[in-house]
Amino acid sequence: MTFDTQEVLPEQMQFRLDKLRTLEEEGKSPYLLTSCRVTHHAEDIVQDFDKLEETEVRVAGRLMGKRGMGKVSFADLLDRTGTIQIFSRKDNLGEESYGAWQELDLGDLVAVSGQVFRTKTGEVSIRNAEWTLLAKSLRPLPEKFHGLRDTDVRYRKRYLDLMVNPEVRDTFIKRSRIIQLIRRELDGRGYLEVETPLLNTIAGGAAARPFVTHHNALDLDLFLRISPELYLKRLIVGGLERVYEIGRNFRNEGMSTRHNPEFTMLELYEAFGDYHTMMDITESLISKAAEEICGGYEIDYQGTPISLAPPFRRISMIDAVREHTGLDFAVLTSDEEAREAASAYGLEDVGPAMPWGEVLNACFEEYAEDKLIQPTFLIDYPIEISPLTKIKEGTKGRLTERFEIFIGGREYGNAYSELNDPFDQRRRFADQQRRHEAGDQEAQLPDEDFVESLEYGMPPTGGLGIGIDRLVMLLTNQPSIRDVLLFPTMKPLD
Repeated sequence: MTFDTQEVLPEQMQFRLDKLRTLEEEGKSPYLLTSCRVTHHAEDIVQDFDKLEETEVRVAGRLMGKRGMGKVSFADLLDRTGTIQIFSRKDNLGEESYGAWQELDLGDLVAVSGQVFRTKTGEVSIRNAEWTLLAKSLRPLPEKFHGLRDTDVRYRKRYLDLMVNPEVRDTFIKRSRIIQLIRRELDGRGYLEVETPLLNTIAGGAAARPFVTHHNALDLDLFLRISPELYLKRLIVGGLERVYEIGRNFRNEGMSTRHNPEFTMLELYEAFGDYHTMMDITESLISKAAEEICGGYEIDYQGTPISLAPPFRRISMIDAVREHTGLDFAVLTSDEEAREAASAYGLEDVGPAMPWGEVLNACFEEYAEDKLIQPTFLIDYPIEISPLTKIKEGTKGRLTERFEIFIGGREYGNAYSELNDPFDQRRRFADQQRRHEAGDQEAQLPDEDFVESLEYGMPPTGGLGIGIDRLVMLLTNQPSIRDVLLFPTMKPLD
C-alpha cells in the first residue's frame, strides 16, 4: 500500500485515500509514472493565443478549481506561470475517462493534452482530449475563497502558501529577478562573482554575535560566517580587483520583522575605488531594480510614498543629528562634553566611559534614523564603530569614510573606503579584542592572517554590503523579512 497509516483521518482525507487505494488495486497508481512531457505553460498559451489557436498542446499542473457536473465541465489548472482553463466534454473523453476526470479532487496534479481555443466568454482554454493523473492530493487545500491567511501557517508550510496565494508566488519571482539584475549589472561592470567559506575559524567582518559549530574530524570549533568581508578583501590583495558575492550570512541575535538568523547579503569590493564609488554603485543598483520590478522610481512602501530616482541625498551623521536635535558634535569635542550634552537632551543609557563616537551614533539612532524616509546616504561615521574603515582626512582621526543607505527610516546597506594600513588595522583589532574581553559579544575578534595579507599591500579599495532581503521587502511592499524568505526560521511548535 502506498499510503499506510494507523492515524484516524479526517473524513475528506479518508475519502481521497480510498480513491487512491482503488486506483492502486486497478494498477493505475499515479506514483508508477516516472516522467511527464510538457510542451507549453499556462502563461505562454494565453500570451501567444493567436499563434497557438487550434494547436495541440500538453500542460501539467495542479487542479485549483472545478465547475460543472453534467456532460461538460471546466477546471482551473495552475502551473509555475499561472492558471489556464481546461474544458472537458464527455463526448470527447468517453464515458469512463470523463467519469474519472470528474472524480478528481482539488489539489490533484494532472497532465492534459488538447487543442487551444477561446470559449464563448472569451477565456483562453484547452479542450481536454487526454489526461493523466500525476499525483494525488491526499490532504484538502485551504478553503478556496479565503485562501491561506494565518501567517504562522504560511511561513511554516510555504508550499501551501505558494499554491493558494498568487501574490506570494509573485513576490518570490520578483526576488529572483532582483538578484538576476544585480548580477547582470555587476558582471557588466567587470566584477567577478566568487564564493568564500561559510565555516570560519574567526568570526570577522562585522560586529555581530556568531553561531558556533564543531568539526568532528578536526576537533575544532568553527563559526558560521557573519560576513564574507575579510575573505573578499584577501582577493583584492591577490589582484582580482573587482569581486562580489551574493550569499548567506548567519548572526545569532534577536529576531524581528527585519531580522532573521540567516539572511542574504550582497558584498562587493573594487580596487582603486572608495566610498564615493560605492555610493554611485548603490544608487545605480537600487534605482535600476525599482525600474525593472516596480516599473518606475516612484513606489509606495507600507503607505509611505518613496522616490528612488537618483541622485540620493547625502548627509553626514553629525549634520543629521544637528538637524533633528540641535546637538552639534562638531563643537562637542571631548567625550565628557558629548556625554553631558546627550544626557541633558534626554538620551538614556549614556555610560560613564562611552566615547564621543558612540554617543554620536546613539543620538543618531535615537533621534534621526527613523526620519530618513527618502533615500539618503548617511556619511562620515565615527571611528569607534568603524573598525575596518579608512580615516577621513581633516577630521583628526575621529571620522571615517563610511556610509549607510537609509530608506523609509531603515538601513539597507553599509559601505566604506577600506582600511589598508596593516599597523592601524592591528591597533583597531586590539581595541576590539579589549571590548570583547570586557563583555561585548559583538566585538570583532582579531584576524592575524588578514592583517598579514595587508602587509603584502592592498590597494585603496571601496567596499559595499546590501541586504538583499530588505531590498526585496522594499520593492515588493512586504512588511516582514519572513514574507521574502521562502523558509524563515521558526520556533518548533513542540
